[in-house]
Amino acid sequence: MDDLRRMAVFAAVVQHGSMSAAARALRMSTSAVSQQVRLLEQGSGVTLLHRSTRKLALTDTGARFAEHCHTMVSAAAQAQAQLALAHDAPSGELRMSAPVGFARHIAPALAPLLADHPSMTLRLLVDDALINLVDARIDLALRAGRLPDSTWVAQRLCDFEWVLCASPDYLRRRGEPATPSELAQHQWLVGSRDGSALQVELTGPEGERETLRVEARIASNNQLSLEQMCAAGLGVGMLTHPDVHEHLQSARLRRVLPQWRLPAGPVWAVTPQRDTQPAKVRHAIAALRAHFAAMPGTRS
Repeated sequence: MDDLRRMAVFAAVVQHGSMSAAARALRMSTSAVSQQVRLLEQGSGVTLLHRSTRKLALTDTGARFAEHCHTMVSAAAQAQAQLALAHDAPSGELRMSAPVGFARHIAPALAPLLADHPSMTLRLLVDDALINLVDARIDLALRAGRLPDSTWVAQRLCDFEWVLCASPDYLRRRGEPATPSELAQHQWLVGSRDGSALQVELTGPEGERETLRVEARIASNNQLSLEQMCAAGLGVGMLTHPDVHEHLQSARLRRVLPQWRLPAGPVWAVTPQRDTQPAKVRHAIAALRAHFAAMPGTRS
């Protein structure tokens, strides 16, 4: 056990770059840190560090050994986190909010968590408007895209890939664009509250970039409505890949300019407080992150 403690001290020295910095992080004296490393070297009969008045340098053996020490410390931290989660099991009402387009993901993401913890309940508010988390007593909100400045805490869950889509019927009627410039001649379904034009930024297969501004024939602040109208053949839509994956697989929708990429959009877990989160919130965020990571069209 003494060796394990000394390995952790050694890992801290390597991480922080000096005995004194490691001592501050570990809340030990510099001499105590130095002694732990010296005892580790004496016990193994191997020099791990070259010491000078200016800096410490790892020996080749020390560098290889440090990697394993860091792995050990990381594993210990993960084990402690699991114990904390087991001790503080999720319970009580979890109040969540999410845009309409995200509501479809809540059930598959949280179903295992709710099944494993019968004392936990869920109150889900679905609204495309930005709900005030404090006024609505929301524990956890799902948000997408750029977030407004606020005192709330946001954790990035993943990025959703955006794709240009249209129905096969629409493409037969209007023709399939071969270049980005041809997109301006098409009918557009735009995610907007006021019907404003959409700026589309595309990156080509060779890294070339195209930016164009398209006018909306149909505008909606609801992504699910845009998805339905796109499938009904009303125009070209910029939609999130995870949401239209099944439509693309079934050929109900087709990708437009599939060799060109759109910027990905971040998905956030937003909470109203900065201090330690209750178990129900931590477990819900972990479940959402795991669910999104397994979905096609997302990036961690």
